[in-house]
Amino acid sequence: MAATLTGSGIALGFSCSAKFSKRASSSSSRSCIKMSVSVEEKTKNFTLQKSEEAFNAAKNLMPGGVNSPVRAFKSVGGQPVVMDSAKGSRIRDIDGNEYIDYVGSWGPAIIGHADDEVLAALAETMKKGTSFGAPCLLENVLAEMVISAVPSIEMVRFVNSGTEACMGVLRLARAFTGKQKFIKFEGCYHGHANSFLVKAGSGVATLGLPDSPGVPKSATSDTLTAPYNDIAAVEKLFEANKGEIAAIILEPVVGNSGFITPKPEFIDGLRRISKDNGALLIFDEVMTGFRLAYGGAQEYFGITPDLTTLGKIIGGGLPVGAYGGRRDIMEMVAPAGPMYQAGTLSGNPLAMTAGIHTLKRLSQPGTYEYLDKITKELTNGILEAGKKTGHAMCGGYISGMFGFFFTEGPVYDFSDAKKSDTEKFGKFFRGMLEEGVYLAPSQFEAGFTSLAHTSEDIQFTIAAAEKVLSRI
Repeated sequence: MAATLTGSGIALGFSCSAKFSKRASSSSSRSCIKMSVSVEEKTKNFTLQKSEEAFNAAKNLMPGGVNSPVRAFKSVGGQPVVMDSAKGSRIRDIDGNEYIDYVGSWGPAIIGHADDEVLAALAETMKKGTSFGAPCLLENVLAEMVISAVPSIEMVRFVNSGTEACMGVLRLARAFTGKQKFIKFEGCYHGHANSFLVKAGSGVATLGLPDSPGVPKSATSDTLTAPYNDIAAVEKLFEANKGEIAAIILEPVVGNSGFITPKPEFIDGLRRISKDNGALLIFDEVMTGFRLAYGGAQEYFGITPDLTTLGKIIGGGLPVGAYGGRRDIMEMVAPAGPMYQAGTLSGNPLAMTAGIHTLKRLSQPGTYEYLDKITKELTNGILEAGKKTGHAMCGGYISGMFGFFFTEGPVYDFSDAKKSDTEKFGKFFRGMLEEGVYLAPSQFEAGFTSLAHTSEDIQFTIAAAEKVLSRI
């Protein structure tokens, strides 16, 4: 079966600037040989004994042994890995196994783990205190950087997670429009707030739960859903709920059903329909913000929403979230306006510092060209390995975000994604782990590259993929 490329990210890819050509080039063949030998030794001696012991103990302390469900490896099988440290493009577990990491703490580590400049800045900030519960100047600095970068944001409110950002932005949309209903898309995840846990993809899909127990019907009665990339379904929802819909919220590129890109007419159509019906368009850019481009997916696609949520990268690896948008809407937020939202650790100096120094690095020339180059190389290489070894695969990428499915494809929505051979993905995941490559432990999650990944990392990963695919 052939491997096919899908997704607008392939067609819209950039070429790498000359500035990064040396950085991205492979090391000498001698270095590559050394790496392959060490991997053979690592595979032969691969053990997760300490991880198993720690995880068994954790199951008596925390539900399922984890603090976020996907980490339990339920959809891929095998022993969950307990991590110990990370640096650059590498992550190491408590058994001493080292992996090339394409999870990147689920997105934040875009300049690499434990960046020296970020760590140094955090050390200086910590000398002054870790949290004040009061305004600090660093909030102004990061706010100015976010506002200057993201087209839709004229004012911003910092919070502590993506879930909190989405909770706040939905409340704001309802307050501003005076309407209650909103549209989300099947397979898009906007955090674990009650109203969003309807056909939510991600961890919910991984566990096979259509919804979550404990969510009252009243909490989701105003949640309308449509298939991603289906503009006709959105139009029908507006027709059936005239004057009642406050907002449309979506991941502009889906990362919580695997990697799924929008059809060219889809987000254009959403912008038009929302304007025509007096509804707000919300981009959940917790994952895509500062990853697809410095100004996020809205810069990449040239579509400006009314409101945006952010997270992950803007905290440089520390807990953070944000929502922002048009000034007239944001002035509804307390204390400027009547829509209440607050947070004890919001805008804390450590998260602000890490975010500031991460964005400074990302604003440098050539950053996104380099991410695009290595991610293209990685995605094409894995899909070519699939084709060479006779597996049905499809996938795509945009800048530093990618994904692939074990299905012929193309994949345009969550129903297409669910056609994937998840058992085969589990075998592939476990095989790659033994080869020293750490991928997201679910078919329904996107992957991430970073500025710390080298061409040697990419070539090593492609070789490992071909090796694993040839034996499953």
